Amino acid sequence: MTKVERAAPALRALPPRRRGPLRALAWTGGAALLAAAVAAAAVGFGGGSAGTAVAGRTPPATAQVTRTTLTETKTVDGTLGYGDPFTVAAKSQGTITWLPAEGSTITRGHAVYSVDADRRPLLYGTMPLYRELRDGVEGKDVELLERNLDKLGYDGFDVDGQFTWATREAVEDWQDDLGLDVTGTVRPGDVVVADGRIRVAELRKALGDTASGPVLDATGTTREVDVALDVADEHLVKKGMRATVELPDGATVKGEVSGVGKVATETTSGNDTVATVEVKVSVSGLRKPYDAAPVDVTIVSERRENVLAVPVGALLALAEGGYGVQVVEGGSTRYTAVEVGMFADGKVEVEGVPEGATVAVPT
Repeated sequence: MTKVERAAPALRALPPRRRGPLRALAWTGGAALLAAAVAAAAVGFGGGSAGTAVAGRTPPATAQVTRTTLTETKTVDGTLGYGDPFTVAAKSQGTITWLPAEGSTITRGHAVYSVDADRRPLLYGTMPLYRELRDGVEGKDVELLERNLDKLGYDGFDVDGQFTWATREAVEDWQDDLGLDVTGTVRPGDVVVADGRIRVAELRKALGDTASGPVLDATGTTREVDVALDVADEHLVKKGMRATVELPDGATVKGEVSGVGKVATETTSGNDTVATVEVKVSVSGLRKPYDAAPVDVTIVSERRENVLAVPVGALLALAEGGYGVQVVEGGSTRYTAVEVGMFADGKVEVEGVPEGATVAVPT
């Protein structure tokens, strides 16, 4: 006799749900979708079949086994901005005579601020200048200067980290073009070094102030979203994953996970303590003039292409263990065991039934 039970299959162990400053995660994956299969019958094949059981009645609802792409996503809260700010400090004597406007962008070779009417240009690099660069000096800081001079169109020297007479001549030409004193040397306070274009976030000095200490706060120019992600979900997010960012006005833009923090931070909300890691999502195609805004970030945590799938409601829990579907053939049906994979978009990936087959979807 065929054994039929009511069962709720559980495919995976889920981490305990935490509540904290994050909004509840919105899943389109296995845990939420499997609830649709709770009412599915657990069918026993018995000992007379190697994998199928025959049923005589045609079900009221059916669906086809289709080849598709399944995408699992999760949505979290984030904050749109320009990333973490850093401070630009003056390292020379004199008076601030020019400052850029807040929100402006500064590129290689252009002035970040001026002291006694002399510009302090921006150079690209990751190593701050810490000594005077002049004839006979060698090192990574010399190479940084030479690389920037080369990018600015000056030539006649090798980018090799050796400050030679040819490097000096290029420096003199550069200083002359900027209207500076032509010395052929470069001191740490003569330039500002950053790893790329900068955006002026906030001025820390005013015209007429002394040229020492913090002058302004700056950021990079790439728009990015900061997300405080629960550490229980950290394994779902990796660098390079695609994301969609929904802006306050409902518009969406494309994004990509650009970084996942390695250090967890604990925060307390009421009686609950939650540990989070910082996730950064770079944003492209943004045309709205938001300097900062709360946003929803939907991250594609898994994607399976060219797989066979059926509606989750078609999945049955077998009394013998595993899962199956009820295949409809003409006026009769049969139960067939299947291997299940990813759950997403209201569907489940299956193996064991052919593409185009018709399966029952219990109501």
